[in-house]
Amino acid sequence: MTEIPRSHPRYASLVLRERLVEGFRSGIVAPQGLIAHGRGEMFDYLLGERTTKEARAASRAAAATLVRAKRPVISVNGNLAALCAQEVVLLAGAAKARLEVSLFHRSDDRVTKIQSVLESSGAEGVLGFLPDAVLPGVEHTRGMCSKEGIYSADVVLMPLEDGDRAASLARMGKKTIAVDLNPLSRTSRSATVTIVDEVTRAIPELVKNVEDMLDDKRAATLALSRYDRDENLEAVMARMAANLGELR
Repeated sequence: MTEIPRSHPRYASLVLRERLVEGFRSGIVAPQGLIAHGRGEMFDYLLGERTTKEARAASRAAAATLVRAKRPVISVNGNLAALCAQEVVLLAGAAKARLEVSLFHRSDDRVTKIQSVLESSGAEGVLGFLPDAVLPGVEHTRGMCSKEGIYSADVVLMPLEDGDRAASLARMGKKTIAVDLNPLSRTSRSATVTIVDEVTRAIPELVKNVEDMLDDKRAATLALSRYDRDENLEAVMARMAANLGELR
């Protein structure tokens, strides 16, 4: 990676960019994923590049949803694997969730490489190479999934997901958890729980919350009772607008 001095005011953001560029060069990240990351950075600027109280509330509701699930699955794409593979594997272990590689721009080569990245981080039984089911209403290869994984899951965590698949999962009656920096996206507005935060901040926070709730049913119940997706998204947008006003 390009050497970036820690004194640089954009250090953390530039490190993430370098990880994605390396992921692109290694065949994990699609070129479109670089564009998607840049779009997300803009929303993170409006958040103040920090985890907000709204994101923390959503994370606790997401953790409660995961610990109550019977068949949780985490959907993994190239950007997620490039940015925080180890943290995702830790989350899967804590939540007893399966990992499934699910790609918008799918190729067997990319699936194999992402599986390898996850396995090198400690994952076992990663799904996605031989899809045997299709999400209803999602055309072409974007709808391909594993019957043992996403198709039969009761809860799907979908960081950095696209709106078509998020909407399809919702129509199938599954509970879905999104991590999306854009509070206006179809994904954000289709998910059961939406965490508006940068994914490398959101996943470690989610690991901590899942671990805290594993033996605390009351905490899980409380987290869900205090969370309303639409109210949370409205509060996030109000925060972004206020931050923008201050910058002006």
